[in-house]
Amino acid sequence: MGLPSACDITWTMLTELTITDFAIIDELRLQLASGFNVLTGETGAGKSIIIDAVGLLLGGRADVTFLRAGAQAARVEGVFQLDETLRARINPILEREGLEGEALDTLILGREIRANGRSYCRVNGRTTSLALQREIGEPLVDIHGQSEHLSLMRVGTHQRLLDRFGGLGSECEALAQQVKGLRAVRQELNALLRDEQELARKVDQLTYQMKEIDAARLNSGEEEKLTAERTRLANAERLNELAGEVCLALYEGSDEQPSATDVLNRAVSALAQLSDIDPELGPQQGLAESLVIQLGELAGTVRIYREGIEANPARLTQVEERLGLIHSLKRKYGPSIAAVLDFREQAQVELDQITHSEERIEALRAEEEQLRHDVGRAAEALSRARKAAADRLTVEVEMQLADLNMKGARFAVDMAWTDDPEGVYVDQRTLAFNERGIDQVEFLIAPNPGEGLNPLVKVASGGETSRLMLALKTVLAAADETATLIFDEIDQGIGGRVGGVVGGKLREITRVTGRQRQVLCVTHLPQIAGYADSHFLVEKHIHEGRTTAHLRPLDQGDRAEELAVMLGALSEGTRRSAQEILEEAAQTGAGE
Repeated sequence: MGLPSACDITWTMLTELTITDFAIIDELRLQLASGFNVLTGETGAGKSIIIDAVGLLLGGRADVTFLRAGAQAARVEGVFQLDETLRARINPILEREGLEGEALDTLILGREIRANGRSYCRVNGRTTSLALQREIGEPLVDIHGQSEHLSLMRVGTHQRLLDRFGGLGSECEALAQQVKGLRAVRQELNALLRDEQELARKVDQLTYQMKEIDAARLNSGEEEKLTAERTRLANAERLNELAGEVCLALYEGSDEQPSATDVLNRAVSALAQLSDIDPELGPQQGLAESLVIQLGELAGTVRIYREGIEANPARLTQVEERLGLIHSLKRKYGPSIAAVLDFREQAQVELDQITHSEERIEALRAEEEQLRHDVGRAAEALSRARKAAADRLTVEVEMQLADLNMKGARFAVDMAWTDDPEGVYVDQRTLAFNERGIDQVEFLIAPNPGEGLNPLVKVASGGETSRLMLALKTVLAAADETATLIFDEIDQGIGGRVGGVVGGKLREITRVTGRQRQVLCVTHLPQIAGYADSHFLVEKHIHEGRTTAHLRPLDQGDRAEELAVMLGALSEGTRRSAQEILEEAAQTGAGE
């Protein structure tokens, strides 16, 4: 299988790890690439401490014993490059918490332990909770050796992995939509099946409210007209007095004061005489005559207005009572007459729903019953497809286990159903269900011949478990979304021949077409290390009574020397064997 070029794909990986004052590490910076990375070095050099630091970074238990002697704080920081798959999962969490980084495809996690026992978590440089750091870190890395970070040790992931392995995504989505429809029907049905007394009270309340609004016979714009009329009625005497003054001044006049009309008429007469003498004043005479006409119209309008003014206390009382009723309805049902009328329409709709609730309840019950059968049939079909996928998965995992010197080991997928009287109908049973169907999926394993199958999550830790995880990861590589895998203790109890197989599989699971993975492995076997794409040597140095761990990347020549050391005492024979391991790994890789 050819490896996609770097320009064709992107991938999630841990690109940089910085560790300060952690156990025997004073300061260490590890820059990782995609593909298969190995850490080697003598026992006690600090290889597993680096893995412990990653576990802490992902939300592992903080302990002051991690602090380097004399230090005030231990710090770990990891930089992750996110591919499209992980961005779609993690960025919504970052946006929800306001933790977005400068680049959408880069995530920085940090952890600090202080000498006083306090621990701090940081995401993209901002302090956050341990629970949130675990939520963000969970899909990034699987650490085989610290089960709390191992996705395969969480039963809830088994069904999803099986579905992805079986290519059942479209079936799962179709079933989820059916389940959504069933839940919507049940939600509406439950809303209608409320307490009968409550419904009766609601009917009474709605009926009273509608009658109260109907009795008022409200009209749009009515309030404004009534308010204006009330103002006129309340001020009738003053309005009559003022209108009289206007009529007197404009038209009627008095013995002491001629009217404006009389004065203006005298002006018109004088202008007529002026224009006879000086024609240039002709236009002014016309203007004065126009003013006389307008003044007459104004006086007539005011006179008619005055005649219409009437002090009517009875009508004023009616208007005030009507406005009081309108204000009372507005306090109850809305800020305006339009809002009150809208309230009435909504009350009618709700009353109709309640009135016809029995008919709707029967219709919903029939629909619910049909959907329980429909969802049951779809879930049963999905369950059969899962069973077929589980059979294929079992065969492939057991083949991988045989390659890893676990020929007697058995693997199985348990698929259980649970009865539930409110569930869906399947094979004359009523079964519990959710949006993923009726199956409770769990991986089972019997590591040794003669042992019974037990839940995978209860298998003891150690090299055997790591090989089991490697077998599963190899088979599920295309289904598992976790991009960085860390293996510690994977070489326990195996020899060089099987070590070569393990090394090949570790490299194989980093080369999934379309999406690379990153593997970091701590090993003492040169046969495993020989398959690595990148090789790092962890060394322990003692200076002035202090032990420190140092790390350096190895080039091809240094790798051969390190593999020879791992094989035994340095000699021409071990150097030759080391070179043969590298050549065999290179030839195997060329055929992938």
